[in-house]
Amino acid sequence: MKKSETISNISVLSVGKAAEKLATAYVSVIKQGMSVTLLPSVMLWGPPGVGKPQGVRQLAAMIEDVTEKKVYVTDARLLLFNPIDLRGIPTANADKTLAVWLRPKIFQMDEDPGIVNILFLDEISAAPPSVQAAAYQITLDRTVGEHKLPDNCIVIAAGNRVTDKSVAYKMPKALANRLCHMEIEGDFKSWKKWAVGKGINEKVIGFLSFRPNYLMEFDASSEDLAFATPRSWEMVSNILNFVSDDVKKSHTLIAGCIGIGAAVEFRTWCNVYDKLPDIKEIFEGKCSQVPQETDVMYAVISSMVSYARGIKKDIPKIANSIQYAQKLPPDFATILLRDYMALEEGYQEKLMTVPEFSAWLSKNGRYFSNA
Repeated sequence: MKKSETISNISVLSVGKAAEKLATAYVSVIKQGMSVTLLPSVMLWGPPGVGKPQGVRQLAAMIEDVTEKKVYVTDARLLLFNPIDLRGIPTANADKTLAVWLRPKIFQMDEDPGIVNILFLDEISAAPPSVQAAAYQITLDRTVGEHKLPDNCIVIAAGNRVTDKSVAYKMPKALANRLCHMEIEGDFKSWKKWAVGKGINEKVIGFLSFRPNYLMEFDASSEDLAFATPRSWEMVSNILNFVSDDVKKSHTLIAGCIGIGAAVEFRTWCNVYDKLPDIKEIFEGKCSQVPQETDVMYAVISSMVSYARGIKKDIPKIANSIQYAQKLPPDFATILLRDYMALEEGYQEKLMTVPEFSAWLSKNGRYFSNA
């Protein structure tokens, strides 16, 4: 992955790590019965396509899982907003003596104590100054005009850095000092854990496992319109999952998402799928063919994880696949079993009941520690 210029004095985190840090803070406050308003509003900085919205949804899922409260995310793309969308529409009161402002939809949140709301103000740095002024009032005072956010609402803003050469206005120092800032970077391990649970296409996961440098190719100095980012790889996955999984037939669409260079590399690598053993037979315990080439092994692992996602409740078949994994080099088997753990929340506990998994772990647990 290409290294981009970072903001000098704030923490740089992967999407998953940022979600974990924030979840820990909010869960601590919620479990003590205190209001989330005790914590400052958060500002996430990062290049286009790095996955900031996905991080907010990961955060929501983590809070929901630990606190057992229902979490609702309101996503406001500020680049598409006008000031009136935040302030509301003026109208006359009942006796037509005063102007009142109708409550905007983003302020219509459930105040039930069993619920946590997250207001996500995306693209705040790219919004027109008039919209930014209203958005900043929300992040700082949790109000706009006469409208107030409920006390069970977390406010998180996100935007591109000025150095990204996207549309971005520099944040005033007085405002910046009242927010908690985090910078988000592209990180393959964090992305893969999300991708496995999300159902990202196996060919995308397999290719990026083999060539993780292609996950994030954003270059602020380049004039290219299409480039590889976590967001554009998700677009490629959707093309393969819902249009055609034939990479050659979909090449034009794929190149339009990630650029011709990355698309050609991806298409060439996908030829390894012609060398794969029958994945279904692996899970039925009938396959003994084990590939030797590194690129093919990455493809096998990705295909096995994709297949396992669809039959994860069929423990005997999962056990057969783990038995097969014992024939792979230990570092590749480690990748496979780590990916299995990410199939769904709590799946690691289910795997611990599988004798084949426990046996492999007791013999090769050091590879998990080294990974």
